[in-house]
Amino acid sequence: MKFKVENLRTRKQEEVIYITDTVADFISVSGLKEGLCVVYCPHTTAGLTINEAADPSVASDILMELGRRIPFQDGYAHGEGNSAAHIKASLMGPGVTIPVRNGALQLGTWQGIYFCEFDGPRNRSFSISLLSDIE
Repeated sequence: MKFKVENLRTRKQEEVIYITDTVADFISVSGLKEGLCVVYCPHTTAGLTINEAADPSVASDILMELGRRIPFQDGYAHGEGNSAAHIKASLMGPGVTIPVRNGALQLGTWQGIYFCEFDGPRNRSFSISLLSDIE
């Protein structure tokens, strides 16, 4: 297994950051040809998703709709004031797994990997694990 931690600084309270190139670059450097790529977010108010990468308005639409459904202030019991961020992160999930074939992520034509910030701006990280049956 090959493993790497990537750091990033989010700039807004909520944002969706394209990380596909970072993940693909690590695969290229690693030499992995066939296997799995697992990207994991260790934060409770941020998450990961795979969605359309061709049109940036999709990411803003996702944030807009999550904001409508899960407002920041809604009588939550959690005392830190960021319950909405925890709920949104749970909906996105902490990780994604993508097959790797011929050294390339097997994403669909329009797909990209995104880091989703819901309680920023903050210093964040995500890990990339590359798994192969040939080590």
